[in-house]
Amino acid sequence: MTYCVAMRLDEGIVFLSDSRTNAGVDHVSTFRKMTVFERAGDRTMVIMTAGNLAISQAVRQWLQERTTEDGETVWTAKTMFDAVRVVGDAVRAVHERDAEHLKRFGVDFNCALIFGGQIKGEPPRLFQVYAAGNFIEATPENPYFQIGEAKYGKPIIDRVIRPDTPLDEGAKCALISMDSTLRSNISVGLPLDLLVYESDALRVTRFVQIDNDNHYFQMIHNTWGKRLQQVFGEIPDPTWGETGSRFAHPDYRLGQKHADGHSDREPQHQPPRAPVPPALASDTVAASERIQTVADGGTPGQAQ
Repeated sequence: MTYCVAMRLDEGIVFLSDSRTNAGVDHVSTFRKMTVFERAGDRTMVIMTAGNLAISQAVRQWLQERTTEDGETVWTAKTMFDAVRVVGDAVRAVHERDAEHLKRFGVDFNCALIFGGQIKGEPPRLFQVYAAGNFIEATPENPYFQIGEAKYGKPIIDRVIRPDTPLDEGAKCALISMDSTLRSNISVGLPLDLLVYESDALRVTRFVQIDNDNHYFQMIHNTWGKRLQQVFGEIPDPTWGETGSRFAHPDYRLGQKHADGHSDREPQHQPPRAPVPPALASDTVAASERIQTVADGGTPGQAQ
């Protein structure tokens, strides 16, 4: 598996990918998931892949060597929309060639791609391409895409990233998102490829491959974990009724009487209970009476 994330911000685009590929717990390999198509001064485009490694490699090779029926390539496309259509055509071409053969061996045609960058004359654009070759584009309302193991790194991005987020903050957020994924899923692993594209640069200006020895990423890993624990400890614990704690606040109590007069003993503040079978109901009542009798200091079975 893998994890890739890209963020389309006002200042440019942040791309981050891991490099782990595994076909079982005893077969783990490293393959880089990011490929850059660059003609300095004319275009810079980045593609990141997830899913079946053989399929994604075939798509990338198709993009490097072949053209569409009308002769268009990612190198000659006039707009990013035309370029992403070429990427979609590549996915469909590989599907047409390989999908049936894979199906006979019980293998699904599984791939997902993030494709983005800038061609001279238009602003940077970012797309997600699906296994069917269709695609969607990032918008101000949804300025980022994830592929692969996306769920662990999504919450921090949802809370932080906006189109006006500075590029360096976007890169920091992407690394925290990746660190959360590395922490929770062994199918994602180092080294990482981080590319930060600055609008109108039309060439790669910021790129780094990150491994275990990278001091900044180690700082992210250690600091983020400690600060999460710190913030967690500072949030008030839940309190019940009139009991309190050193962090207790009257507005944050659980199980208290509310402004509308409802209390904890009313039905809306009781858990949903399964009905006791009628044959057992009398035994339950009897047991309750015996417990009450003993608590009052009497002899079990004797009424007080």
